[in-house]
Amino acid sequence: MYKIGIIGDRESVSGFKAVGIDVFTCDSGEAASKALRDMADDGYAIIYITEDLSEKIEDDIDKYKDVMLPAVIPIPGKGGPSGNGLRNVSKAVERAVGSDILFGGGK
Repeated sequence: MYKIGIIGDRESVSGFKAVGIDVFTCDSGEAASKALRDMADDGYAIIYITEDLSEKIEDDIDKYKDVMLPAVIPIPGKGGPSGNGLRNVSKAVERAVGSDILFGGGK
């Protein structure tokens, strides 16, 4: 069975533990980068990460963008959405289909 985990600050991610998601609390890009590598090496299929931390470790996340697993998915943290997660979804769709079909570029 695949594992699901989340990386973020304590306030943003602690509630995910109640639904069975493994929680990795991190307050710095360095700690988030290490958690991401450890989770990928440990066979996590889905890794959620708060947008603020994902912006700090974009280069590390990019290493996983062309592989099937793990799927690294930015989510809003306690400060609300920054738009980074939506931009990443748009880029992934554009890579997959060749144009931006989500936001009007695929006419």
